[in-house]
Amino acid sequence: MNKPSAIAALCLAALTACSKPATVARVGARAPDWTMPTSAGQTLELSSLRGKAVYLNFFASWCTPCNAEAPDINALQKRYASRGLAVVGIDELEGRAKTAGFAKKYGLVYPTIVDSGLLQTQYAINGLPVHVFIARDGTIQKIRVGEMTHTEIDAAIRTIL
Repeated sequence: MNKPSAIAALCLAALTACSKPATVARVGARAPDWTMPTSAGQTLELSSLRGKAVYLNFFASWCTPCNAEAPDINALQKRYASRGLAVVGIDELEGRAKTAGFAKKYGLVYPTIVDSGLLQTQYAINGLPVHVFIARDGTIQKIRVGEMTHTEIDAAIRTIL
């Protein structure tokens, strides 16, 4: 391969690596699959939760509304776990230590994952908190940006159970 061809190939590879994922999350579509590290040092794959009602809660430890919602989300996970609810907390770009600290602070009974930016891009996250409610068949039923009350979160969960 000559030098201009090699440079062109490298540029194409760089553009491909930096491009948005092929699947962008939207209401009515199947949630894009992912595999992410948890704050407990394991990995979690969204497809492993198929057949359950899934609630993705995008948060950050510095986010005041995220901190206010955490106890309610935890209580709702406990309340609806036996009916098939799987809550996943998704910490945006903070790293494993901050994510684990947030989970410990609130005694979260659901897994928290560390998003490296992939989910931020897939779900077009540009503010926090963000709430994503996914039906048992993997279809996104609702995406809500901004703080939700306990009653609003409860109602959204009941629509996917």
